[in-house]
Amino acid sequence: MSDLTSLETDLLAQIEAASDETALEAIRIAALGKKGSISEQLKLLGSMSPEDRKTIGPIINGLKDKIGDALTARREVLKDAALTARLARETVDITLPLRPNPTSEGRIHPIAQVIDELTAIFADMGFGVAEGPDVETDYYNFTALNFPIGHPAREMHDTFFFNPKEDGSRLLLRTHTSPVQVRTMQAQKPPIRVICPGRTYRCDSDQTHTPMFHQVEGLVIDKTSTIGTLKWVLEEFLKAFFEVPSVEMRFRPSFFPFTEPSYECDIRCDRSGPEIKFGEGNDWLEILGCGMVHPNVLRMSGIDPAEYQGFAFGMGIDRIAMLKYGMNDLRAFFDADVRWIKQYGFRPLEVPTLFGGVSG
Repeated sequence: MSDLTSLETDLLAQIEAASDETALEAIRIAALGKKGSISEQLKLLGSMSPEDRKTIGPIINGLKDKIGDALTARREVLKDAALTARLARETVDITLPLRPNPTSEGRIHPIAQVIDELTAIFADMGFGVAEGPDVETDYYNFTALNFPIGHPAREMHDTFFFNPKEDGSRLLLRTHTSPVQVRTMQAQKPPIRVICPGRTYRCDSDQTHTPMFHQVEGLVIDKTSTIGTLKWVLEEFLKAFFEVPSVEMRFRPSFFPFTEPSYECDIRCDRSGPEIKFGEGNDWLEILGCGMVHPNVLRMSGIDPAEYQGFAFGMGIDRIAMLKYGMNDLRAFFDADVRWIKQYGFRPLEVPTLFGGVSG
């Protein structure tokens, strides 16, 4: 009996002193395992007399249960201690500010914003969007647009040409988005009503010109379009884009090989202050070029000029973005300066709409 009492005292002391679950498991195996100290005591019952077995058997089984309960209780204590230590180790300071999410930090480039704005405006007037390749052939960039051989725009000082092919022909970077108009007329039957935004390229670089810039051109082909229709479309666009109640336009005769007659369009503005104000003042600002599509262009695109007519217009997206948002240097658009983007950029998910304001 004294041996069992000593064994109980020793095992309970070991259990109480166990510092982690690994040490506790070792004690359990040493006491209750196949060759454990209590298991060995149970094996001795077989060699005892019936009277001793009745007396000692319950004591040993009681010891087994007592040690099992002590192990379970200690295991719970160690688990709680381990969880408390882990929580202390992995504490998160919830007083720190959250990191800003991408939608609050990111910015839409002003050029992308302006393209969305003008697309929304022209879509409300029934215009679709057409696109074409940046690398063009001489035919689509010049010939199909009624540029005669020897026209200054074909020369190296204005156009980026690729090296000549074996047959002497050369590809080029398009100098305007007008080739998209030709491709659209070849692919679709009138009536046609599209705008063609995209990148264009010319050998020029200063405060208001860059070798790569953005243009948007519009094309309408049907049987009834007139200069009056053209004027209405441009007036409605300019009012919506600059978000003014009215604009006053002035058309000056000009020359473009692909339109006849051709015009430069000016709008009345006030340039007396730091910002240009449209719809007021006594100044005039050239904003775009336009005209009726030349019959030769219609004919080369497979459209009968005796049956159909139409008009086209084009403007620089970078230029109208500068005018609307007060930017004074075109080159900043392409510097990829994060500070500039944060100042002039637009928040994501602010989609331009005519009823909500195209500028968000």
